[in-house]
Amino acid sequence: MEHIGTKRLETERLILRPFVTEDAAPMFRNWASDPKVTRYLTWSAHSDLSITSAVISSWIKRYDDPSYYHWTIELMSLGEPIGSISGVRVDEASRSVEIGYCIGRFWWGQGLVAEALRALIAFFFEQVGMERVIACHDPNNPNSGRVMQKCGMTFTGYGPKEGTDRTLCWYAIERGKYFELRDK
Repeated sequence: MEHIGTKRLETERLILRPFVTEDAAPMFRNWASDPKVTRYLTWSAHSDLSITSAVISSWIKRYDDPSYYHWTIELMSLGEPIGSISGVRVDEASRSVEIGYCIGRFWWGQGLVAEALRALIAFFFEQVGMERVIACHDPNNPNSGRVMQKCGMTFTGYGPKEGTDRTLCWYAIERGKYFELRDK
C-alpha cells in the first residue's frame, strides 16, 4: 500500500478534488445546513457558515498527510461543490479503507454518489493498493445501500460504528472482486 493523499479525480460529470477555503459557502448552502441531508450521518446540520468554514479549515490542514483522503464532489455543469466523499478510516493492518459520503438533497437520485464512489473504489485499489473498501449506512437509509450495491459492494452484515452507539449496515468489496468486475 502506498499512500498518495487526496488527488484530483474526474469522472464523466464530477470533479473530486481537495477542499479549498472558498468551498465553505457552497458547502453550507448545498448540503451542510440541511437536516434532511445530515439525518443519518454522524454529524448534525451546521447552524451557520462559520461552522462550515471551521470544518473546512480543519480538513485543509490535513492535506499534507499522504494517508488523508477527503474530496469535495464538484458537479462540472454547476462549477461548485454539491457534496463530499472521503476515506473516513484507513486500517493499515488490513489494508482497508472505509468510505463515507454525503450529497445535497437537490442531487439525490441522479447517480452522482455512485459515480463518485466508483471513482474512489478504483483509486483505492489501483493507485493506493488497498485490499478492501468498506462503507456503511443507517438501516433507515436504504438508498445509500443501493449506491454501494451499484458499485459492486456486497452486504456483509449489521454492526456498530466506531465512536457511535448505532448499529449500521456494512458493505465491502475486495480487491480481487473489483478487478474481476472491472475487467469484464
